[in-house]
Amino acid sequence: MALLPSLLLILAISTDVEGAKKSFGMYDSNPVKKLFVFGDSYVDTGNFLHSGSYKPPSGITFPGTPAGRFGNGRVLTDYLASFLKIESPTPYALKNSSNLQNGINFAYGGTGIFKTLVDGPNVTTQIDSFEQLLKQNVYNKYDLDSSVEIEQFTESLVKEKTSSLRRIHNLGPQKIAVGLLQPIGCLPTIAVISLYQSCIDLLNLVSKSHNKLMLQAVDDLNQEVGKPVFSALDLYSSFQSSIETMQKNHHDNSTLMNPLEPCCAPESAGYNCGKVDDNGEKKYSLCENPELSFFWDNVHPSQNGWYSVFMQLQPSLGQLTYKE
Repeated sequence: MALLPSLLLILAISTDVEGAKKSFGMYDSNPVKKLFVFGDSYVDTGNFLHSGSYKPPSGITFPGTPAGRFGNGRVLTDYLASFLKIESPTPYALKNSSNLQNGINFAYGGTGIFKTLVDGPNVTTQIDSFEQLLKQNVYNKYDLDSSVEIEQFTESLVKEKTSSLRRIHNLGPQKIAVGLLQPIGCLPTIAVISLYQSCIDLLNLVSKSHNKLMLQAVDDLNQEVGKPVFSALDLYSSFQSSIETMQKNHHDNSTLMNPLEPCCAPESAGYNCGKVDDNGEKKYSLCENPELSFFWDNVHPSQNGWYSVFMQLQPSLGQLTYKE
């Protein structure tokens, strides 16, 4: 279960905030947009203050120094924000009264729907923080007029996650996109079994099984609310297509990086990316060109990996901003 990121992502589009109106009472055709993010290390951009995300070699591609992202640079949150033509929302841990205009990122690396080994806010607590900001009128109902949420289901957590989706929907979001689970058999921590030559199909079947369950949950939720509020974003195919393209390129040109290999790899058991020993000696190695890798470490895509996934998703992202 630790391999399955529990990301949620809410995209809120304001249609009635200061500066969003035209003369004669007409609304601007390009209303102010805000992005609210919930989840774990796949979408965290700086909340886990004392983690490896704030230590080298994290952030070497963007912004150039460690800045709170679990990878060498931008993550999915950043690319979705760019699609909306806004800056990435401020991490909740770094918020102040002057940096809330693009929304808030509540995601916290290592957490999940339930409590994990990481002593951080799980999704329920993250939603509590969101609700508190609404009660304090930091954001209002207009900021949530049109919203999109991405959520990854696993069988044992469907009930709790569905409850979280209902709760956030009740706070205002009207459009919710549910992300399919990525092919977990392609994660380097799994693909190492094949010496990084191929994904492990048996574990990819786990993803497919959970995605089937998730699609049924989407149908059930839409029936429950009586309209097509919920839809699916195909993260599984986006990951798989990106990896297959890079595998082909690697096969044609062996100097290119194998997408199944992590760029930042531990040198021995018991260590991970960014770890040093008691003498300060690095216990990991970096690939020659991190900007060409697909996976940054054993679990997280690199900036290039997330960009590849984003480009695969982009044709379907119009639904995120469509307003009935």
